[in-house]
Amino acid sequence: MHDDSLLTIGAFAARARLSPKALRLYDRLGLLTPAHVDPATGYRWYRTEQVDRARLVALLRQIEMPLARIADVLELPGRQGAEALTAYWAEVEDRRAVQGAVVAHLRDRLSGRRQTMKYEIRTVDVAEQVVLTERSSLTADELPRWIPAALGRLEQAAEGCGGIAGPPYVVYHSEVTPDDDGAVEACLPVDDARAAQLWLEKHRTGAALRVEPAGRLAYTRITKAQVAHPQIESAFDAVERWTAEERLTITGPCREVYFADWDASSATDEVCDVAFPVD
Repeated sequence: MHDDSLLTIGAFAARARLSPKALRLYDRLGLLTPAHVDPATGYRWYRTEQVDRARLVALLRQIEMPLARIADVLELPGRQGAEALTAYWAEVEDRRAVQGAVVAHLRDRLSGRRQTMKYEIRTVDVAEQVVLTERSSLTADELPRWIPAALGRLEQAAEGCGGIAGPPYVVYHSEVTPDDDGAVEACLPVDDARAAQLWLEKHRTGAALRVEPAGRLAYTRITKAQVAHPQIESAFDAVERWTAEERLTITGPCREVYFADWDASSATDEVCDVAFPVD
C-alpha cells in the first residue's frame, strides 16, 4: 500500500494511544473500521482523520462504558451524544451509590457490628384500604424487575376502575433471599371497590382485590440506594428492634411503601418506607 495519506496499524495505534489488539477488536465491533484492508494479507490501514474517533472511543472506555453503548453514542449528533453520555454517567453514579451502601452493610456484617447507620423510626395510623394486588414467588435477585412491572400492571388496571387512592406497596409474606424464593405481593390502593371488581371480572389479568384493614405501621424512611438487597435488611432489622424496645407487637408481614417517583429520583433521594404493622 503506497497511499501516503494512510497509516499502518502500528503508526495509527501510536497516534491514537491504543494498542493494535484494541484496534482489531474495535474493527470487529464496527466501532472503528480501517480505511483499507489488504485483501491478501488482512493488514489494516487507517486515515489520520480517524485519530479523533479512536481517542474518543478510548476515553469512553476509561469510564467503563460498554462497547455496544459506545457504538450507539458515536452514531448520535453532538448534542444527543453528550446527552447520552450524561445519562450513562447518572446510571453509573446511581449504581456506585447502591454498591457503596452494599459495602457498608457488608462491612458491618463482617466486622460483627449490627449497623452503623442510625434509622429514625416512626409510627403512622393507616385507614382501611381496598387494594388491587398481584402475587408471585420470587428470589431477591428477581425483585428489581418484578416489582416495577407488577406495580405498572396494577396502575394500568386502576386507571380503568376509579383511580389510585394511595401509594403502592409490596408485602413480603415469607422470607426472600438470593437463594430461596418467597411469597411477594404488590399492592395498589384504589378508590372504587365495585368498579375494581367489575374490571377484574371483565379482564381476568391474574390480579385480585382485597381489603387491607386499618392499623398502625412502624416504619423508617430510606433512600433509593438503600432499597437494594442486602442493605435494605438493616432497615428492616432496625424497625424490628425498635418495636421490641417499645414493647410493641408485630401483627403482620413486613412491607415496602413506595411514596416517590422511582424513575425521577436519584440514589440519595428518599423513596421508600420500610414498615411493619404493629399493635
